[in-house]
Amino acid sequence: MKYTTHIIKNMFLNFFKNHKHKIIKSSSLIPQEDSNLLFTNAGMNQFQNVFLGKIQYPFSQVVSIQKCLRTGGKHNDLNQVGYSPYHNTFFEMLGNFSFGSYFKKEAILYAWKLLTHQNWFNIPKEKLLVTVYYKDQESYNIWKDIIKLSKENIIQVKDKNNQKYESDNFWQMNETGPCGPCTEIFFKKKECKIYDLNNKKQCIEIWNIVFIQFNKINKNNLVPLKTASVDTGMGLERIASVLQNVHSNYKIDSMIKIKNYICKMHKLDAIKNNISINIITDHIRAAVCIIGDQILPSNDNRGYILRKIIRRALLHGNKLGIKKIFFYKLVSITIKSLKDFKEQLQQKKIYIENILKQEELQFIKTLKKGLALLRCYIKKLKNNQLDSKIIFSLYDTIGFPIDLTKNICYENNIQVNEKEIKNIILEHKKNQKNKNNNCKSIHTIHTNIKSKFTGYKNYKIITIVKKIFVNNEECQKISKNQYGIIITAKTPFFAESGGQIGDTGIIYNQKSFFKVNNTQNFINSIGHIGQLQSGMIQIHDIVTTKINLKKRILIKKNHTATHLLQASLQEELQYNIEQKGSFINEKYLRFDFSYPNIINIESIFNIENKINKKIQNNLIIQNKCCTFENAKNHGYKFLKNKYYPTNVRILTISNFSKEICKGTHVNRTGEIGIFKIISCKNISFGIKRIEAKTGTYAFKQIYEKYQIIENIQNTLHTDQNTIIPKIKKLQKNFLYLQKQNNILNQKIILVEKKKFMKKMINIKNIHFLFLQVEIQDSKLLKNIIDHIKKEITSGIIILFYKKNNKYIFIASITLNIKKIITAIQIINIIKKNINGYGGGKEELAECAGKYIHNIKNIIKNIQSQIISKIS
Repeated sequence: MKYTTHIIKNMFLNFFKNHKHKIIKSSSLIPQEDSNLLFTNAGMNQFQNVFLGKIQYPFSQVVSIQKCLRTGGKHNDLNQVGYSPYHNTFFEMLGNFSFGSYFKKEAILYAWKLLTHQNWFNIPKEKLLVTVYYKDQESYNIWKDIIKLSKENIIQVKDKNNQKYESDNFWQMNETGPCGPCTEIFFKKKECKIYDLNNKKQCIEIWNIVFIQFNKINKNNLVPLKTASVDTGMGLERIASVLQNVHSNYKIDSMIKIKNYICKMHKLDAIKNNISINIITDHIRAAVCIIGDQILPSNDNRGYILRKIIRRALLHGNKLGIKKIFFYKLVSITIKSLKDFKEQLQQKKIYIENILKQEELQFIKTLKKGLALLRCYIKKLKNNQLDSKIIFSLYDTIGFPIDLTKNICYENNIQVNEKEIKNIILEHKKNQKNKNNNCKSIHTIHTNIKSKFTGYKNYKIITIVKKIFVNNEECQKISKNQYGIIITAKTPFFAESGGQIGDTGIIYNQKSFFKVNNTQNFINSIGHIGQLQSGMIQIHDIVTTKINLKKRILIKKNHTATHLLQASLQEELQYNIEQKGSFINEKYLRFDFSYPNIINIESIFNIENKINKKIQNNLIIQNKCCTFENAKNHGYKFLKNKYYPTNVRILTISNFSKEICKGTHVNRTGEIGIFKIISCKNISFGIKRIEAKTGTYAFKQIYEKYQIIENIQNTLHTDQNTIIPKIKKLQKNFLYLQKQNNILNQKIILVEKKKFMKKMINIKNIHFLFLQVEIQDSKLLKNIIDHIKKEITSGIIILFYKKNNKYIFIASITLNIKKIITAIQIINIIKKNINGYGGGKEELAECAGKYIHNIKNIIKNIQSQIISKIS
């Protein structure tokens, strides 16, 4: 039987379907649950809150084939990709899951049957060995007594470096969260001994069965979960390499097509250039799927990872001698090879190609700029070693790859300090991590309390205090002047969500007053974050919770206007607008969306007009709850990469806008008043950002612009009808005067050049000029200096002038005397004498100092110091 990747996937799904598992679709590469993860790195990511018991999943047994990406953090495969035959950035994870249904025995039996039974994968039993966590005796006994594996083929794996739970057989999704012991199944490519387990030439891990029993709170603290679950993962590419008997992920049917295409396109020897071709093959798959999930290259977070993957592939293309842009041309063959995603990706093919092409063109510019700078640094080397700070600076400022800098240095017999570079990178990462940690919310609390939100109809309610946190620690009370978080049974306060900021307001009773500065969600709890202004609040106190109603009303206007904006964009631009982010507060709204073309001013006016007409029509806004599936089926817009519960709130504005949204909104569009777009700009390739205001803030914006126009009219002595012709006339006059000024400057340059050159003296065959001038235009003086330097072979020119009680000095040299003295050295001499400030480069520098009474004596002193240097 021919085991194509498509057949393997179907067999896997059907096997578990036969064993009463519900088949579910792959979630996005962008994690829905865990904000600590940049990308989905395992099939269990979408079930994190199910494992923790926070969500009741509708099925107790499921099976999926999940798109995954591993490039950083705990599960970092990037450095091994291309060099190792069994590591990839993008891969598909075959997984079966149990949520409180079956556990260790059934999970192990399912895996063994699928792998070894003649009706399924039919792998010879003697070709398999397993590992278990050394404290997991139950799993060991199942393999030994039920499966009947010999003791030699069951390896007990201990913790690393005596660190608790730091074992290859204790699985953790992240630094915290669901975890537990696991048992791994290995395929022996050759006869593998126990001590050769980590020798990838002899055996390969194909399946990991994780028993989710704990929630990791911190490094040494595990809390047992109420319900034990099973999470398994088998890499499609690895099991395909076993079943297709090819000994490398890069030789399986879905990858070899891309490899062959690259070799054919560029006439490459696949064996000779194996590593680089592997890396390009892997990275085009990853790039296509990441962009397909609406991530774009950028300098931070997910966009940075994407950019890193693309540039790594481009560097290996450069290494292969591919000089022209090529990466985007691999999109078609990649989509064809990803058979199960073909239909979804084909719709975005041109979009993906355009993004990759733009990124490649941009990187070529970076390479050219970096190479030019690097050549300059190499020319200036006094010894045979390039400063590590320069190497890192090239990478940090313009994105010039460190590996490429090192390669160029080696080719030119220039030394680099590898250890020093590594330390600089580590220090930079540490600083970035500290910076990021400082930016994160300081509020990390854990509570099982459920808060009921009543703020759609109530702005003030009496309720009971359920939890209090001070310094993130649970307390029985909060005292005067302390900052903390109060959780109540009910609340009218809206917690920050869907781009809408959290409410502010007050919590009080007869004895106490707590000012709420922000409101946040903590799983099912709504936390009121602020400071106790007076009194003391304790657990079980009865309090009144009251929001800042004026602020909430303004926020509601902006939130409803955001929905009108999205619908208007869709209608005006005739493009499938996808929301990329939003921010809504009381002052303005911000909406980010995907759109690859230019939005002209006419379109902006049309969008504004559409929205203001909807406002004038005073349309009714309808809210109601329904199931998520029902909302999807009836065409309600939702964010594709966001998790939605079974029941959702839907918002309908006539037949114009339909969205899933739990935010707060006005009752009728007329309450918004007026809508005004204040800016529309690109924030990255293919992503636009519109900022707008409503109501009073929009009127203020319009009035301020009107005032500016009035001031311009008064200044130009014109009116609204003639202001544009008047400005155009002024522009024309300005260009004419600029041209005349340039002609005059050229004449001045010729006259002054002759005058200055007559005053030059000759010292040791070096022309020397130190002169006070009447011209007070630094740019013009530099131009004169350039013309003088063309007339002399070796020279030093120092010109200075007095302006606004300051002396400004300009020093310039011909580069052939830089070993004797440089312009910056001259300026440093001048600065010391005049107590001045300034700087520059070897060839040209300048400085300034305050008005000096004895300038003639100082000039003599400076001149003698410079002449002595020359002599």
